[in-house]
Amino acid sequence: MNTCVLWLRKTLRLHDNAVLSAAASYKNFDSVLPVYIADPKQLGENFEKYGPARLRFLIESLSDLDAQFRERYQSRLIILLGNPREIFVEFAKNFGSSFTSLLCDYSSDPWDRENFSFISNSLTKKIKNIQISSLGAVHTIHDIEKTISHPSFKNPKSMKDMDKIFSLQFEKNQHGFYDIENPIEPPGKIPPLPNLAKASLDNKASKLHSLSIPEFTDQVSAKIKTDIMSTPSYFIGGETTALARLKQKVSGKTDYVNSFRKPRTISTNTDREPNEPTTTGLSPYISTGCLSARTLWKECEKCYMQGNHAQPPESLHGQLMFREMFYLLSRSVDHWDEDRNNSMCKVIDWDEYDQEKMDAWQNGQTGFPLIDSMMRQLSTTGWMHHLGRHAVSCFLTRGQLWQHWKFGRDVFDKNLLDSDWALNNGNWLWLAGVAPFSMPYFRLYNPCPDPKSSLNVESKTADFIRYWIPELKKYPSKYIYEPHLAPQSIQSESDCIIGRHYPNPIVDRKTTSKQNLAKFKDSLARNK
Repeated sequence: MNTCVLWLRKTLRLHDNAVLSAAASYKNFDSVLPVYIADPKQLGENFEKYGPARLRFLIESLSDLDAQFRERYQSRLIILLGNPREIFVEFAKNFGSSFTSLLCDYSSDPWDRENFSFISNSLTKKIKNIQISSLGAVHTIHDIEKTISHPSFKNPKSMKDMDKIFSLQFEKNQHGFYDIENPIEPPGKIPPLPNLAKASLDNKASKLHSLSIPEFTDQVSAKIKTDIMSTPSYFIGGETTALARLKQKVSGKTDYVNSFRKPRTISTNTDREPNEPTTTGLSPYISTGCLSARTLWKECEKCYMQGNHAQPPESLHGQLMFREMFYLLSRSVDHWDEDRNNSMCKVIDWDEYDQEKMDAWQNGQTGFPLIDSMMRQLSTTGWMHHLGRHAVSCFLTRGQLWQHWKFGRDVFDKNLLDSDWALNNGNWLWLAGVAPFSMPYFRLYNPCPDPKSSLNVESKTADFIRYWIPELKKYPSKYIYEPHLAPQSIQSESDCIIGRHYPNPIVDRKTTSKQNLAKFKDSLARNK
């Protein structure tokens, strides 16, 4: 009996899954074991590293994939909780020489690369002739290792640089688009599961005990002391929802796709739909691996072929190219997640962690309604429009609070459904004004925007603010972004006295912005 263990890390899907297709195409496998490992180092010993919305999204994604394995292949997803290194030692013990192959998707995250290297070395010593493969260009369009090892590769800092990098790997077709391969269809069948009892996978006392979706859900709920499936949710995890959203927002939607320019989308979401973004809303599915970036790329290309369309960096292809840029940089730049010894980060003398400021910012209690509504949306749903991310990150760092960008990054990492080590660090470097690809540090976002603001807020009805800050529900739109300026009579009529029912601004925004620009300039001079 030859068993292939299919380790799914960032590919929680059947479509365009080269790892699954490879397992199905190899003729010498008698059985295939699809495995997802919930690693406490990544999730936290008590699942504290993920917020409730992110945990729920993960569980829904695993549940959907498990259901598809059962329905399509009469198989199932094996969910294991523990250290991957220890788990694969147990696999070697329990399967012995019948464990002939390990297939997984490549991950550029440092701990994933370290784990894979350790596991590969360990298994090759324990099992003779075992085949171990990590397949690239599964979670990204580029094969990251192949691309950064190209003699012409240089760390990209702009869309022009990314265009050159794409040309290193892809030719252009007759339509002028990079000739990226079509997504892979799900295989018609895969080999069955091995004997689970023999491998101790159905033994609750075993280190390899496979958790059912309800068991995993119960464990998460018990640890975080919350019924995880009762937490509010707007984005439902899983490949099924991902493909439905792709069809709803992108596939065949030529006018929307071709006219899409990300800076022009509305940060306060769709009119009368405070939870529905004016962007595609597909990033959580791509980040979790429920949708492949290549599938989205090709669906956009179909629309582009129908007529005039936006160009990178503002177009949807441009957004995917930025995603590739951060993945490449996260692999090629040392200390990508730090501000010291990071060639892509200017050293700035930020203040020490300020608990009062951080709590107000994180909990949506700064007294600035745009900032507070965005942060409340994040903590509740795990989502925030990219321009909202611009506003809250600028406010936390160089704009008003002068807190280190890593403090905000960690809050985002916990709560964002589309959180991703490479992208989250890249975005915070960008938005804090410390990267060579950042906007000029002296360009600040006004946290009290007017209708002409580049943050693209809707201010006529201000329904987004009223939805997330019900304290201000009765306020006239004229004052809703700066309610502390409303006359006392208006505050009384609106049943919200500023300083009592909703906080006064935590800082004077004009004074702090002026002070912080001076601090930033001084830091640059000192740390040359």
